[in-house]
Amino acid sequence: MRILEIKELVRKDVPIYYRMYYSGIAVIELVNKTVELRLDFSIETKPTGKKDILLTIAQPIDYPVVPFTKAIKQFILELDNAGSLPPL
Repeated sequence: MRILEIKELVRKDVPIYYRMYYSGIAVIELVNKTVELRLDFSIETKPTGKKDILLTIAQPIDYPVVPFTKAIKQFILELDNAGSLPPL
């Protein structure tokens, strides 16, 4: 499994400054096919500076869930660290 991109990424307006909500479509390469999954996620910055990611997948996936969620959370964290997530 390989995460290629998250397209149509949109940030939702929330009044809490340490929480950011996003929605988009993850493009994933599974074995020998490409799958698109709609997902919503939030990034919350804790007082210690650690970022906590909560992920919601809108449809079932034909792949083990734990490795998928771990990989997509790491991908989201890399996007956030690079400054590639859209602003408001």
